[in-house]
Amino acid sequence: MLLTWYGHSCFKLDFGSGGSAVFDPYEKGSVPGIELPALLEADSVLISHQHHDHNAAARVRLTGKKPAFAVEKVDCYHDDEKGAKRGRNTIHIVSFGGLRAAHLGDLGCLPSPSEKGFDGLMNLDLMLVPVGGTFTIDAAQAKELLDKFKPRVAVPMHYREGRMGFPVLGTLDAFLSLLEPELIHRCEAPLELTGSESGIYIMPSPAER
Repeated sequence: MLLTWYGHSCFKLDFGSGGSAVFDPYEKGSVPGIELPALLEADSVLISHQHHDHNAAARVRLTGKKPAFAVEKVDCYHDDEKGAKRGRNTIHIVSFGGLRAAHLGDLGCLPSPSEKGFDGLMNLDLMLVPVGGTFTIDAAQAKELLDKFKPRVAVPMHYREGRMGFPVLGTLDAFLSLLEPELIHRCEAPLELTGSESGIYIMPSPAER
């Protein structure tokens, strides 16, 4: 798997022969400090919810190829009041060649034991998890989620860092301060996952490239 981060919650995940997907592309001018490339191409676009900083499917040019990866959807909430404040959110779990990855979108609360579908978050090779709070789970809740589901690799998203991100969001440091230092890895972009990696991987901000 090859993972490229375009800031905020937008990633491209490429399975090679299995196809590629862009998650949650954002509208021009919608996220402070960053912009998507003029040409962003993939086989599929997966949108977690219909807010302008996540739903700009038209910004991605589709190749016309049918991806071979499987997609599982988990319906959940964008807030901690069962969607009353911000509506619903869709988690996408994609799998190909024995590898499984999940993009949590704007998950707004931790799942309760009675909620269906969340068992699909177990045994992931990759989890893309929001950590900035306000509109999503915050740093402490993200840590609790990772402790529960134990993905092999986790990549934080939807936070404020430098010139990137909404001022009301928490910083990446607020999340990292909760982790054991030996779990944290800073990497180049894109990130190639070969199966041997584990821990929390921090991708460089597009605002600083």
